[in-house]
Amino acid sequence: MLKKFFAKKKVWIPIVVILVLAAAGIFVLPALTAGQAAANSPYQTSPLSRGSLTATVGATGTIRAKQTAILNWQTSGTVESIEVKVGDSVAKDERLASLSQTSLSQQIILAQADLVTAKRNLENLEKSNLSTSQAEQALAVALKNLDDAREKKDSKKFTKADQSVIDAAYANYILAKEELENVQADYDGTRWKAEDDPVRAAATAKYTAALKKRDTALANYNYAKSYPDELEQAEIDANLALAESKVKDAQREYDRLKAGADPEDIAAAKARVAAIEATLKSAYIEAPFAGTVTDVKSKVGDQVSMSTTGFRIDDLSHLYADIDVTEVDINRVKVGQDVTLTFDAIPDKTYNGIVTEVGAVGTSLQGVVNFTVTVEVTDGDENVKPGMTSAVNIIVNQLDNILLIPNRAVRLKEGERVVYVLKNGVPTPVKITIGASSDTSSEFLSGDLKEGDLIVLNPPTMNMFGPRGD
Repeated sequence: MLKKFFAKKKVWIPIVVILVLAAAGIFVLPALTAGQAAANSPYQTSPLSRGSLTATVGATGTIRAKQTAILNWQTSGTVESIEVKVGDSVAKDERLASLSQTSLSQQIILAQADLVTAKRNLENLEKSNLSTSQAEQALAVALKNLDDAREKKDSKKFTKADQSVIDAAYANYILAKEELENVQADYDGTRWKAEDDPVRAAATAKYTAALKKRDTALANYNYAKSYPDELEQAEIDANLALAESKVKDAQREYDRLKAGADPEDIAAAKARVAAIEATLKSAYIEAPFAGTVTDVKSKVGDQVSMSTTGFRIDDLSHLYADIDVTEVDINRVKVGQDVTLTFDAIPDKTYNGIVTEVGAVGTSLQGVVNFTVTVEVTDGDENVKPGMTSAVNIIVNQLDNILLIPNRAVRLKEGERVVYVLKNGVPTPVKITIGASSDTSSEFLSGDLKEGDLIVLNPPTMNMFGPRGD
């Protein structure tokens, strides 16, 4: 029986294995067939997958310095000295070069003597104006003192103090008198004690202080309600006469000086000094701002004339690029957005920047409206130089973990965006909606696609569905 049973098992075991393998083949074979179909397909595909997308607005621009100046000679002559060389940092108003004194025109040489005279004339005019102001101030002080002297004289026609002061003095006297009366009893009660008795000493001290306070208050009251004597009146009259004399003297001095320098004369004198100084400055070149000498055209001994270029100065503390952005993209660009910059002259390196200014008015050229956007290079080095051309990408959006469609796969079919999906080896169009885009990919928003679908990167021009419409 056992032998028959195992004999039957031996027969069924291979059969079961064959059935299991056959069942697995039902699922494996289609997968292998699809993989082989994709591998053997003439179409390039890419699965719909998730990733990050950096949306940018790109343009090209030329690097420039924060400030640039081409410095020309303002007169003819022979270059006597060159104080700087290319690469030197200079401060504002620092002298860069000078012309020989003997090679200058007579007008410039004589201007040195004229400057001394012009400055002296200006100084005299300004001092005269200062004296007038001082005389006016002295007159105002004298008039104030005169008013005080008159007020004091008028007040002395009656008592030495006004009624409020007299009333206050009288009140103080009454209080002091009452205080004396309060300590009087204590004082009288201790007079029989010995002189060195502490109680008597304390009572005597209080009584003496109260008596002095009463007498002082009485004296103040009597003085306040009294009238000035002859000596005091004479002093008041003398002070009034002196104040009147000082007012007259101050008035005469002010009248003498107030018709002094005319403001227009002072302005003219200042203009003359400035003109002479400008004439003298034509004999040398100064830096108009702090920066770096980037070009030296003149050499010692050169014969130069007006408008001959001598130097170029750039403020390299900040580097900028001005780019043109189309009206389609301009509203996506904002001040403060990050920027990347690359240069053909500096391979394998990317610099960073920031948008510092967005143009408010566009310019039209051949029907295309562009807006100027200024970006600043924030990590520039000695390799980045004014005049270099840079590819600028403004980062206007950053999206993460989104479904991405390669831009090369997107086509237009009957006016709608489609991508072709490889189904059973055949490219099949699927309508899609996309969002933000970069140079290589776009955000997939909607359409009959799911993650992992194979998107055809090179769909044929003609297929079983007809023309693609692109």
